[in-house]
Amino acid sequence: MDLPVLPPLEPMLAKAQAAVPADAGAWSYEPKWDGFRALVFRDGDDVVLLSRSGKDLARYFPEVLDAVRDELAPRCVLDGEIVVPREIGGRVRLDWESLSQRIHPAESRIRMLSEQTPAHFIGFDALAVGDTSLLKDPFRTRRNALSEAVFEKQWCHVTRTTEDADLATRWLQEFEGAGLDGVIAKRLDGAYLPGKRDMVKVKHARDADCVAIGYRIHKSGEGIGSILLGLYRDDGELQMVGGAASFTAKARLSLLADLEPLRIGDDVRDGEPSRWNSAADKRWIPVRPERVCEVAYDQMEGDRFRHAVKFLRWRPDREPASCTFDQLDVPITYDLYDVLESS
Repeated sequence: MDLPVLPPLEPMLAKAQAAVPADAGAWSYEPKWDGFRALVFRDGDDVVLLSRSGKDLARYFPEVLDAVRDELAPRCVLDGEIVVPREIGGRVRLDWESLSQRIHPAESRIRMLSEQTPAHFIGFDALAVGDTSLLKDPFRTRRNALSEAVFEKQWCHVTRTTEDADLATRWLQEFEGAGLDGVIAKRLDGAYLPGKRDMVKVKHARDADCVAIGYRIHKSGEGIGSILLGLYRDDGELQMVGGAASFTAKARLSLLADLEPLRIGDDVRDGEPSRWNSAADKRWIPVRPERVCEVAYDQMEGDRFRHAVKFLRWRPDREPASCTFDQLDVPITYDLYDVLESS
């Protein structure tokens, strides 16, 4: 491979901010795609796909390799996201569950899933085209190069952008319904800085009251590693919706003291195995659904929290029965291809 920018390379990163930055003429805004970050290096038929951590993604997404060879410039280095769209409820949206299943050790399953749930590549930056490195060029120049390097046919796309902060703020609400994760802001005159947090990400910030239905012991064996959470459905069923984790050592012991008295006998249940860490212990201990906690979350995927949530505080003033799905924000229903339109 003979390119002006070569792997390994860290992608430029983003720092979290509460609101869309609004300095007129300084920023470009784009949807935050909820998939696997991918750096694409193409030199003819020679293609490398690297994850944010430098992991080789090529074996998991053979159809993306074919798409890159067919729909990108012959020699280029692009930054983007691998996503899996699926029709859900009559509209197309990003499906994280289907995407995460693509990371599998068996080649036969990878091939099967590449046909059943094919992935797309969404390009949002250009690091090199032909013999020219663009790392030191301003984003407005890289954006033009990106548009010229992606020949949109079916599987490769260029993300939509705007320089209107008000429109970007509206996207933050509208595009969630298509499975997107927020908004990214890039400095129009900024260079591409590998490994540096020079972009801004604005994600959804919400809170909910949930019932503690169980816990896992921390891997150290001391205190709680995570609290399993539930919400009541309309039919009165208490359904698990995710978990809160990442506690300090002191908090782990305090939370165990809070929940251990509610333990239901000596019952220990098996949880779903982790695709990312097969050695992780997913057994959990159920407790009587008597305590309510307030948690911070960003978004839902179906009837579960999309990411691990943050424990905020116990809510002794709330009755468990009041913790229902009705309290959650319902995103505007939006089709993924409406997000890609006019990009």
